[in-house]
Amino acid sequence: MLQPIEPVKETALPPGHPRDLGGPWHSEAACRSDEAGMFFAPSKEPTAARLSREEAAKRVCARCPVMLECREHALLLPEPYGVWGGMTAAERRVVLARRRRREVELQRPAARIAAAG
Repeated sequence: MLQPIEPVKETALPPGHPRDLGGPWHSEAACRSDEAGMFFAPSKEPTAARLSREEAAKRVCARCPVMLECREHALLLPEPYGVWGGMTAAERRVVLARRRRREVELQRPAARIAAAG
């Protein structure tokens, strides 16, 4: 028989974890009932263990009703560590780089029009 998992005490949460934010969306987060360590890497974690842990965290995110709000929070701050909104820090860096490139591309035509005017 499985034993119930004790809830993680608030003092044990890594800084910036969704349960520690107090924002309007976080109270519905699926990760509130999961171990906070699943979402943040321990120091010197082996690659295979990291990938396994990140996939487990993403599975929690996949069932989360506020995944998109969490993801946008992590992209807007930006959160430098952990799995947020179903994305790792590396995946969020890619999204942010794409957004920056898109913004630059959108500004180019406006700059040309302003220079021509």
